[in-house]
Amino acid sequence: MIEIFTDGASSGNPGPGGYGTILRAGKHYKELAEGFRKTTNNRMELLAVIKGLEALKSPNQQVTIYSDSKYVVDAIEKRWVNGWVAKDFAGKKNKDLWLRYLEVSKLHNIRFKWIKGHAGHPENERCDRLAVAAAQQKTLLIDSVFEMESSK
Repeated sequence: MIEIFTDGASSGNPGPGGYGTILRAGKHYKELAEGFRKTTNNRMELLAVIKGLEALKSPNQQVTIYSDSKYVVDAIEKRWVNGWVAKDFAGKKNKDLWLRYLEVSKLHNIRFKWIKGHAGHPENERCDRLAVAAAQQKTLLIDSVFEMESSK
């Protein structure tokens, strides 16, 4: 059983942002974080989940993902994303990341658990600190799809 804890942060929305992800399985523990110069909170929340899943080394894992993002959890658990795919994401944002999530999610048996953000959950609080610190780095990555789409 693998647990993935995630959080995203963005100031300005759009603005600088980052994600934090913790992977935990038995005695194994890994933290991931990256910051981007211009992005949104929803993109970072979703990217945190994707990066956690992409970091898994073996397919067919039992994975529980803990997220404080209703956007991410509801889109998957309530199957909104299936409708978005059927309509080719007409009027919806973050198509690139949703397609990336759908591809990596095929490799594992995943369940989501929504947790209240900023409510003292230790791993969620740590992910938040990772995301905020990543967004405040001097050198930030470019969220090229977002920047290209937002410049249109």
